[in-house]
Amino acid sequence: MRVAAIDQGTTSTRALVIDAHGNWQIAASLRHAQHHPQPGWVEHDAEEMIRNIRACLKATGDVDAIGLANQGESCLAWHAETKAPLSPVIVWQDARTQGTLSVRPAADAQRSKAICGLPLDPYFSASKLAWLRQNLATVRAAEAKGTLRLGTTDAFFLDRLAGVFATDCATASRTGLMNLATQEWSAELCALHGVPIECLPPIRAVDAGFGTIGGVPVRASIVDQQAALYGHNARLPGDCKITFGTGAFLLALTGTERPMVEGLLPTLAWKRQGQPALFAVEGGVYDAGSALEWARRIGLFSTLDELGTFHGPSAISRGLVFVPALSGLAAPHWDRLAAPLFIGMDHTTDRRDMVRAVLEGIALLTVDLIEEASGTVSLGATISIDGGVSQSAYFAQFLASAAGRAISVAPMHELTALGLAELCGQDISGVRMGGQTFMPDASVSDADHRTFAMALARTREWRRCPPENSEPG
Repeated sequence: MRVAAIDQGTTSTRALVIDAHGNWQIAASLRHAQHHPQPGWVEHDAEEMIRNIRACLKATGDVDAIGLANQGESCLAWHAETKAPLSPVIVWQDARTQGTLSVRPAADAQRSKAICGLPLDPYFSASKLAWLRQNLATVRAAEAKGTLRLGTTDAFFLDRLAGVFATDCATASRTGLMNLATQEWSAELCALHGVPIECLPPIRAVDAGFGTIGGVPVRASIVDQQAALYGHNARLPGDCKITFGTGAFLLALTGTERPMVEGLLPTLAWKRQGQPALFAVEGGVYDAGSALEWARRIGLFSTLDELGTFHGPSAISRGLVFVPALSGLAAPHWDRLAAPLFIGMDHTTDRRDMVRAVLEGIALLTVDLIEEASGTVSLGATISIDGGVSQSAYFAQFLASAAGRAISVAPMHELTALGLAELCGQDISGVRMGGQTFMPDASVSDADHRTFAMALARTREWRRCPPENSEPG
């Protein structure tokens, strides 16, 4: 069997072909544009994404099954009959609903956490879908005519390409609208946000089947981070992975009962047909790869090859700190008003020092996630990581030392695609052989952690109330 694994991510769409022997190849990778019509807004063109998915599928050639991974919380509105988008895709990074959510009663936030496990944060789909309904005349007109569909990007792709209007349990658990206990849409949360429940897609198991594209069955559809968790071979409570893509996302399996957590989020890992749902804790750093992309854009480095080795003491041990809060702070801080910060530069600081501080800042924010997760479930001896920045040996070693845990770098970093292939029924266990493990050493001290904590405190709510003496004079 040959599986086409389509990883539709925040910055690109990738297609991998994986055969029954575990052989794999990247068939295509196409980037799509990021649009920022206002500060804090992030949008994609839904038609461009459809074109890229089609092109990637064409590049895979003859395959026997398709698996589709989606961005998670990114969402849009579209027409039930024509399947045409009625809005741009509002991306998970988008913070346009922060003001609206910040004035909601505390009771609303409490009900949200009780039912779906998620805080009232613009990260999730619920407030984005409500914004579309409140602000776009095309959306309101379609609702009035009974032709409105709302959902995450996977539901749009499947409706448009496979003729099936559906989503999976794991993706639905990222919206802020699903009842974790029943794995169904919550009428109470839909009413709380102002999202018409009848416009949302039916929820299915991850491997329930999602129609066909060009005669090829779509056997699995799931949010990308959960696909990556499966691809990391997580099967037991305590199994943990961190994917470093646009953001950095930790997921750790907890079992068949909903985990009770504070700083991190309870989420559905996956539900397979005929099996109980598996739960996980999740936490994210909004800006990982995107922070490095920003650093590259302003000239701190040119290629990822430059990030593998640095000489001399770490940047933070020399008092140079970067907090990568370009989109605010996610778990466990939940502060969209936090701002990125460089601190500790002097006349000798150069671009190598600064990009090194960016890598260390991503790692130190990730350590917060690891510590929070370990308070909920006993993590395994080794944490598995993948994604672009995981290919930096310096980063992997710094993370191991900062976390005080063994860090294993997957031998291939397309773990989302591997997870999709396995969920489609492919056996690819041999692909995981040969990864590199980094053991903690004494290169990151308690003083380094305190230095970062002090810098982190200075970023908090900076966009709301900068210091009174911040203006010249």
